[in-house]
Parts: sequence; C-alpha cells; structure tokens
Amino acid sequence: MSMTKKLLAIAATGAVLMSLAACASGDSSGAGAESTDAIAGDCNVGISMPTRSLERWINDGEQLQKQLKDAGCTVDLQYADNKTDQQISQIQNQVAGGAKILVVAAIDGEVLAPVLAEAKKQDATVIAYDRLIKGTEDVDYYATFDNYKVGQLQGQYIEEQLGLADGKGPFNLEPFAGSPDDNNAKFFFSGAWDVLLPYVESGQLVVPSGKAPASDDDWASIGIQGWASDKAQAEMDNRLSSFYTGDQKVNVVLSPNDSLAIGIIASLKSAGYTPGADYPLITGQDADKANVKAILDGEQSMTVWKDTRTLGDRVFTMVQEINAGEEVEVNDTKTYDNGKKVVPSYLLDPEVVVKDDVQTKLVDSGFVKASDVGL
Repeated sequence: MSMTKKLLAIAATGAVLMSLAACASGDSSGAGAESTDAIAGDCNVGISMPTRSLERWINDGEQLQKQLKDAGCTVDLQYADNKTDQQISQIQNQVAGGAKILVVAAIDGEVLAPVLAEAKKQDATVIAYDRLIKGTEDVDYYATFDNYKVGQLQGQYIEEQLGLADGKGPFNLEPFAGSPDDNNAKFFFSGAWDVLLPYVESGQLVVPSGKAPASDDDWASIGIQGWASDKAQAEMDNRLSSFYTGDQKVNVVLSPNDSLAIGIIASLKSAGYTPGADYPLITGQDADKANVKAILDGEQSMTVWKDTRTLGDRVFTMVQEINAGEEVEVNDTKTYDNGKKVVPSYLLDPEVVVKDDVQTKLVDSGFVKASDVGL
C-alpha cells in the first residue's frame, strides 16, 4: 500500500473510532432481527458496494439485500460512489450500527485494513464480495467467479474466431486491461494474455500502438482507471488517431469488461467503423443490458456472463453458515493470497455469451428482459 493510501485509511478510521466503540456497545437489534424463517438468531449484515454507476453493482446489492431481509436479517446496503474514504466511513457506520457480518465489494482493495481491524474488534466477520481485499488478516472469506477463467474465455474466443491455432494472421490487436486498483483486473488480463501473448510473440497478432505488455505482470500499464467508459473511449481515440493511418484497421480489441467495451465501441463508431465483415472482434464481460443490445446489433462480439445471482446466492449461504456457527463452504484455499493470508474462497464458473445465446442463456433465465435488449 502506498503511504498516501495508508494515511487516508488510518485517518478515516481514527476519525470515528470513539463513536464506533460507543455505538457498537448499544442496542443493535433491527426490525427484521426477530424473523427467523431462513436465518436463525440475530442477523445484522452490512453490505458495502462500490458504486451505482455500473448496472451490475446495483443488481448485486439489491438482490442480496432482498434475500437477507426476506430471511429476517437487518440489512444496511450502501454505495460509495467510487470514493474510498466514503466506503471506509460507511463500513464504520455499519459496524457501529451492530453489523456482525460485512459483505464488502472494495473500491480499492488496499486501503481497508485499518477499518476492518476495528470491525474485527467488534467480532464482525468479513466476506470480500467479488473483489479481493488485500493487506489484512481481517478478511475471512472471498466469494467470486473464477476470474482467471473469465480472461481465458476471452482469449480463447479470439484465438478460435481468428483461427490463430491454425496459423492464420497477422491481425491488428489492441489490448485493454481493467482498473489498476482492482485485484480482479490482474486475473482477467492474465487469463487472456496467457492465451494471446504467444501469438503476439510469433507475429500473428500485431499491436500497432505498442501497448502490448511483455508479461502478465505488466498489465497495469494498459489499465483503465475506475473501469470508466469515457476513459476507454479516449484511450481508443488516441490509439486510432496516432497509429491507424491510411488503410490500416483494427481487427480485434481485447476488452476485459462491458463498461470498457461501450467506450471502445463509441470510439470505433466515431472513426467510421460499422458492423460488417471488416468490423473488429470486441470482447466483454458482465452481460450489461447495453452490451447485450450491442451484441445483437453486431457492435460487440461476445461477453463473459457471470450470473451474479448465483454469487448472491452463495454469499447468502455463507451468511447463513456464519450466523449458525457452521463451517463455511469454500472450494479454493490456494489461489487468493492478499499479501497477509490466503483467503478461503468460493469460485463460481463464468460462461461465454454470443448473439445466438442471448435468448436461451440471458432472456430465458430471467437475467435480462427481452424488451430491455430490443428483442
């Protein structure tokens, strides 16, 4: 953790330390605490989501909140507007309000150690939700999708669609990576780059912009801060105007998620690219409604679907197990080292969605409504 981040986290934690201790010792029972239909005993849960600016976090937070409330839990759901100090303050308030289980999707996984240390003093159990919390012993469990596999699926899709394994090429590739402060972004990129880098080295994939990391470890050099669509658009604008002159065209864009893909698509449109035989392959992740529509319209090639409802279901089960004092089921105890410990984790499988899958996988399952994606 940088000194700036460390000072930010310590200062924000210290500011409310006295009130935290005072509030936590008081009556923390909530309106739903006496309902024990699904979760026995007093169940008080704080859910901390990073932002409302991405569709998936709204869906994730509201779904889990409903499940827990229906089960009789007191639930405090907060969104932190992608501001780390705000997330720290919200977590402090949740613990002060009696939360004994915290579900945290971190904005920056490196600044939460001090506030989680205070939460642990109040006997709170911490579940990292889809983003690993780093640099602390005080995260108990991690629930996520197999994030390396997400990237692997993207890389394999590109490999198959371009016929790279059959020796075809060269093709012009522009790779992007996710936000440097999101630990998942490293896994996404590594999964894809382990498939694609050999083809870059052989010359079957050419990166005219030069933004081709020499190894997985250099992924942050092409990361887009905050997963921001407008920043991805500006970066793609710069690459197109600087490195694609004359008849040279982009053939494929590795986009790690849908929010970056939206910005990349906008950039390509403004540069005159239109769906058709010469339109680039563009990857994505999350199956956001706008991107599903883009897939149907031929503007995006695929998305890696992480059915976040299953992630919510898994975390709900974890809360049940924690509250009952039972052993929490995990299926990975080796992969996710946060710098202080290997966090016991439960990994879920993602899957590829292309145009022909939208109805059967997304609509028929109820993940999206047909009317929301133009069907």
